Amino acid sequence: MNRLEERLLYQDEQLKATVCAAAEGPAVTLVGQVDASNSYALAVALTGCSQGRQVVVDTGGLTFIDVSGLRVLALPGLPPEQRWIRLRNLTSYQLRLLRLMGWHHESRAHHLPI
Repeated sequence: MNRLEERLLYQDEQLKATVCAAAEGPAVTLVGQVDASNSYALAVALTGCSQGRQVVVDTGGLTFIDVSGLRVLALPGLPPEQRWIRLRNLTSYQLRLLRLMGWHHESRAHHLPI
């Protein structure tokens, strides 16, 4: 799959996740809302597309995300060096929640801090 070929990774009535191949690993774009009703399904979809590689997730198209969704994306149970998801295009709301939860790590700033 080249960078221009996107495929549907996950979709429900609130969220659409697409994925395309990139040199650094899968690139996922999220549009819509992530909450307790779909965060587990998103986690399964992201894990399935990772294949042991880093996954870059663009969150700029999210209109809402709750703590359950942030937990899926931030992987707070893992040390920062073991986290396989890298976030890009964080909104100020998302960044504020990550900081409030203590899940923001400046060392991951090669995409955007998380």
